[in-house]
Amino acid sequence: MTEPELIHIEEPKLTFGYNQKLSDPRDGITLFGPFSRDKIVGQINIGIIGAAEQRKYVFDYLQKIHRPVFSNTPDIARPFFPGIEAAFGIHINFKTVQEINIDRVEIDTFLKYTDSHQRVFNLTDLFAGKLKIYYEQEDIPVTVWFVAIPDEIYQYGRPKSKIPSDDSNIKVGLKKSERNPNQVFLFDYLNELKEAYNFEINFHNQLKAKLLSDKIVTQIIRESTIAYDLLWTDEKKKTYEKIFDTAKAWNISTTLYYKVGGIPWKLGDVRPNVCYLGLVYKKTENSENNRNACCAVQMFLDSGDGMVFRGNIGPWYNPKTKEFHLSKNDAAELLTLSLESFKDKSESNSYPDEVFIHAKTYFDSEEWDGFEETSKGKTKIVGIRIRDDSNFKLYRDFDYCIPRGSALLVTNKFAYLWTKGFIPRIQTQLGLETPNPISVEVTQGENDILKVCKDILALTKLNYNACIFADGSPVTLRFADSIGEVLTAGKNIKGDILPFKHYV
Repeated sequence: MTEPELIHIEEPKLTFGYNQKLSDPRDGITLFGPFSRDKIVGQINIGIIGAAEQRKYVFDYLQKIHRPVFSNTPDIARPFFPGIEAAFGIHINFKTVQEINIDRVEIDTFLKYTDSHQRVFNLTDLFAGKLKIYYEQEDIPVTVWFVAIPDEIYQYGRPKSKIPSDDSNIKVGLKKSERNPNQVFLFDYLNELKEAYNFEINFHNQLKAKLLSDKIVTQIIRESTIAYDLLWTDEKKKTYEKIFDTAKAWNISTTLYYKVGGIPWKLGDVRPNVCYLGLVYKKTENSENNRNACCAVQMFLDSGDGMVFRGNIGPWYNPKTKEFHLSKNDAAELLTLSLESFKDKSESNSYPDEVFIHAKTYFDSEEWDGFEETSKGKTKIVGIRIRDDSNFKLYRDFDYCIPRGSALLVTNKFAYLWTKGFIPRIQTQLGLETPNPISVEVTQGENDILKVCKDILALTKLNYNACIFADGSPVTLRFADSIGEVLTAGKNIKGDILPFKHYV
């Protein structure tokens, strides 16, 4: 390439039922059904856990989305939802829904704990403990559990959250000087309190982490997400929220279909026998000088599904460069896990022809040596650095911004790609502001930069946790932070090689 070239990449298509291809997931599912329509069909078994009021909200909502959901005002960007059975071919038998009661008094008691660690730890234990008991003693298997929570858990179950001052608040916990894991107290109850400080203050991540070893799949639902019309009194606020009713129905139904084992759609023009890996890092402690971090890999197959492999905790963080890098042996171990898993799932029992490793930083020589030694004689590997970039913007003289899919090919190995922008199909733009591009660079190995950009644009359409036209980030990196948060939500979190659905 002699000089930079500005091009437009055609919107990637997705494959749905009957191998039909369209660009919008909602169009494809409405017209042809999900990709795995012949494999996941009919009745599904779900459960609902929570206090009685919140369980009823979820129960009623799930009944509601078995029927069509319409917007008050027709909007091409938010199409109507045809109903879960009409769209996905699955239905819930509401007579067999398994329910686990959580006493609201217990929830409210823990919500009064002034110590955030103790508050979130006890709330997650309340739900996780009863789910594990059901798992061990189950009579009727449950594929997905809906965790119905009051808004207060969402509000006061996040980092830096503080409950309002009140005389009824409960002070339970240890001072920072008493949280040393090597310190042993005379009274057992004080030693038990220490465990809470091994966990992150985040209800979602902590609950997911505690259920990994039992492979219990959950979908957390906040009450105001689905029952705002019953909970809110502000009519203007309710009218505005109603705009998103169809989007919520699409998102929750798509996630449910995926979590019961279905593939809603797969990439339309994916090259067979290609594998995409996204590197995930998360520091185990917040202090800047601490080097210890957890590493994992998200693997996405040409089938559309994803797996997560957890690596070892080690000194992967460099405080000077603020980057993460693996040792040679750990890089080799993670790639070996990925390649062997791909081979096991491959119909031809073979390794992938190509593996694209996506990261937010450059690869150093030691970790890349580990990747190369593992892949030698098995597969071709290519290292791709992907980052948000705000160095410049492109404008055009129209009502809307630059089209999604625009790409500035700077060299044979470097490009700017606009994954956000104007989308003709929905007559609006992805993102609220003039979009920034992402920078895409082939840093290791050889591959055509245009082909790499096409792959990345396609991977922005593989988020099964939402039924939207596309994301702004490829799925290999879209959930990197949240997966890292789950894996480090507590010390010694254990989990096998698990599908992506266990983390979202």
